[in-house]
Amino acid sequence: MTAYTKEEVLLQARDLCLSYGDTCILRNVNFTIRDIIRPGLQQGQVVSLIGRSGIGKTQLFRVLSGLQKPGSGSIGIRQRVETGGPGVAERSAVQPGAGVLCQEHPVRPGDMGVVFQNYYQFGWRTVQQSLLLAARQNKALACTEKEAIGHYAARFDLSGILHQYPQQLSGGQQQRVSIIQQLLKGSDFLLLDEPFSGLDVCVLDKVAELLVQVSLSDEFKTLIIVSHDIDTTVSISDTVFILGKEAGKPGSTITREIDLIGRGLAWQKDVRKEKAFSDTIEEIKTCL
Repeated sequence: MTAYTKEEVLLQARDLCLSYGDTCILRNVNFTIRDIIRPGLQQGQVVSLIGRSGIGKTQLFRVLSGLQKPGSGSIGIRQRVETGGPGVAERSAVQPGAGVLCQEHPVRPGDMGVVFQNYYQFGWRTVQQSLLLAARQNKALACTEKEAIGHYAARFDLSGILHQYPQQLSGGQQQRVSIIQQLLKGSDFLLLDEPFSGLDVCVLDKVAELLVQVSLSDEFKTLIIVSHDIDTTVSISDTVFILGKEAGKPGSTITREIDLIGRGLAWQKDVRKEKAFSDTIEEIKTCL
C-alpha cells in the first residue's frame, strides 16, 4: 500500500443542523478532512459527498460554501498565511510549503472556491477579462496576474480561447474556465457542485483527470465534490462521505465514511477495473 499519513485537520463540520420551518433538512452532520501527506509527492485531498436526489446535497453545499448559515453547528476551516511576497500563490504549485496553516476559523463566504453546476460566466466579458478580474482578487498575485492566467490556461488547454466570449465556448470549456477562476482567487478549498452532470463519456474522463491534476498541484488543495455520479466521483476520491437518512429520525446526516486509501482504492488511474472498487460502489448504493 502507498505510504501516507493524515495530519492536521483542514476542515471540520460539527453537528450541522438546518431546517426550513418545521421541516428538518440536515441533522447533526459531522465529518473531518485531514491533510494527507505522501513522501516525495505533493498530495491534495479529494473528498466526495454522495447522496441520492432530494437528500439535501444542495443545502449542504451552500452551508459548506458559507453562502447559507446552518440553524446550529459550525464548519471550521484552516487557511494559509502566504509568505514570500507577490506571486507565491502561483509558485506554490511547484514549491510546496510556500504558505503555512493559520488557526481554524468559521467558514465565511469567499473562503472556498465554488464551481456551480451551471458554470455562470459574464456574457459581456471575454475569458481573459473574467480571469483577470478573478486574479486581481488574490493579493498574492499582485503584478503577476497575466502570467498566472497564461500558466493555468496552458495547463487546462484553453490558451486558444482566452479572447472568446462564454457563448462561444463548449460546456466543457466553460467548466474549465470556472475552475481556473476559483484557482486564481487563491483558495485552498474548491467546492464543486455536480461537476460531471451532463457531460458525455469522452469529456467526463477528461474532467475527472483535470480534477486529479488540480488536487496534485498543492499539498493543501482540497476538492470537495458534491455529486450523485457515484462511479466517477469515487474513482478520483480518497474519502467518501454518504449523506442519507436514518430510520425513524428526521433530516439527513452523514451515515457512512469510507476511507478509500485504507482499501487501496485511492490514487489509481485504472481503479474502476478493480473488483474491490466494484464492491465498494455496490456498498455505497446500499447505503443510499
